[in-house]
Amino acid sequence: MKKADYWVLRKLRLIADYQFLPGAGKALFPEGVEVTFSSKTGRVREVRLGGELVASFRPDEGTFALAIKGAELLLKCFQKPRLRAVIEESVTGVVAEGRNVFARHVLEADPGIRPGDEVIVVDEKDRLTAVGRALLNGEEMVAFSRGVAVKTRVGNLALKGK
Repeated sequence: MKKADYWVLRKLRLIADYQFLPGAGKALFPEGVEVTFSSKTGRVREVRLGGELVASFRPDEGTFALAIKGAELLLKCFQKPRLRAVIEESVTGVVAEGRNVFARHVLEADPGIRPGDEVIVVDEKDRLTAVGRALLNGEEMVAFSRGVAVKTRVGNLALKGK
């Protein structure tokens, strides 16, 4: 693991700006982030800030898979409902354990979300609950009453049981 130089940091920020929204790159990857490279390919594997995982790079898709720390950084940068799926308070604890989010529990979602996008799952008070991949677009998440809306990758264990 080593500190990201100018060119690596620039590349990471450009990918994040493309994947999320302009400005996401600087929010996710401030100066001083540490990068782990693949020993075989030399490509970026993961990015850490202060020892905490921010995001992992998916080389097959050329996008980032957010970790809880990365989601926290993006929540500070963008106002509600950007990049978010807002869920009912009653299912917060279950989703925080890593269970999938069903469409019937989604109260509000960013209309810009498309299937396959990284989604930050929050409760009604905008507290980070989980991070995952959208299976429906933002409008469908709110309109549908059946089916999985977000496939959760990692839950926020700090909210577990709440």
